[in-house]
Amino acid sequence: MTSENDEVFVWIWLPDATEPVVAGRIEKDGDRFIFNYGRSYLEMRGGAPIYEPELPLRRGAIEPMAGLAMAGCLRDGAPDAWGRRVIINRKFGHKGEQVDVNQLDELTYLLESGSDRIGALDFQASSSRYQSRAGEQSTLEELLHAADLVERGVPITPELEQALFHGSSLGGARPKAAIETDTRKFIAKFSSGSDITNVVKGEFVAMRMAAKLGLDVAPTELEKSGGKDVLLIERFDRVKTDHGWTRRQMVSALTLFGLDEMMGRYGSYQDLAQIIRARFAEPKKTLRELYGRLVFNVLCGNTDDHARNHAAFWSRGVLTLTPAYDICPQNRTGREANQAMLLIGENRTSRLSTCLEAAVHFLLTEKAAVELIERQIVETHANWAGICDEAELSEIDKGLMWGRQFLNPYVFEDSPDALARLERAA
Repeated sequence: MTSENDEVFVWIWLPDATEPVVAGRIEKDGDRFIFNYGRSYLEMRGGAPIYEPELPLRRGAIEPMAGLAMAGCLRDGAPDAWGRRVIINRKFGHKGEQVDVNQLDELTYLLESGSDRIGALDFQASSSRYQSRAGEQSTLEELLHAADLVERGVPITPELEQALFHGSSLGGARPKAAIETDTRKFIAKFSSGSDITNVVKGEFVAMRMAAKLGLDVAPTELEKSGGKDVLLIERFDRVKTDHGWTRRQMVSALTLFGLDEMMGRYGSYQDLAQIIRARFAEPKKTLRELYGRLVFNVLCGNTDDHARNHAAFWSRGVLTLTPAYDICPQNRTGREANQAMLLIGENRTSRLSTCLEAAVHFLLTEKAAVELIERQIVETHANWAGICDEAELSEIDKGLMWGRQFLNPYVFEDSPDALARLERAA
């Protein structure tokens, strides 16, 4: 593993601030990364823990929790699969697809990714001078072209590299970039050469449907550029003020669980519900929202609901659920399906009966849970045609989604009679 740096400085945007301050330093110690708060940050008025219980506001070295190489709240700011491919492409050119992403260490990825990353942190080589790593704003056509080249492992020009550079910390495995207008910021998602269905429109349909069902969902728009579909998801971690952009601090569910990437499969909705009950503001309202998201993920075939696809805002010791994002129906290869996160106990089966079994952990009676599920099914029927028209979905794509991704017969297996009747209607 190539290590180009032994230390990295963590800069943070405090609540309502439009400029960052240095909070501390990450230092490499073998295979682990140790954090220290800076003295100036500890002594400043208004300083707050980056995240507790991982990084309490105190002097001295803070080692990662057991089983972690780096504090999860810091790792949340590192690039995931797509961002790493952009960095590998930039550093190794045409060898991008062949280079193992583990060849570079985490500190290198933190410094090589763009500054407009998710949340309120950035990582710098200097503790005294903040320098934003962001390219010039590019057109969607330029971004699409750059993403296509990166996917194919083709070296990109410095101009195209800059087009993706400032979006390379956004995470996820699919091609994407960050764009902005005078008043709004978006994540733009593009189709991939490996897509066998229209994934971009599929995610748009699912996100729009979730919003129609009353779930708290990131605003989503569908655009065309160069004859290709582009999904625009408005960023909820940025707020435009008269003095500039502020940033909202976030932690992933993976960090809430205290798990690393390799242990993410052990994350569960049941555990997340327990964390919400113990630590979140408005726990009862939040639990109902999360349960609605769980049910909809099952109904729409989004089995990619892993612990990085759930997150919370963290502000001065208070946790609140972020709007839902990355609700993307997945292709099915067989009759059965499983959610990425466990639902209850060791059960992750994508069935409404499993959702009902888990309802008690969300402070819902079985009757209330059945009513919530019934309403989602009925309103999915009612809104389906209109949203498909809005997406200009082809008849072929409608056929691939309805009854396969949306309302697949498997989700109704072992369901109560009230829900089974709705399956027959579907």
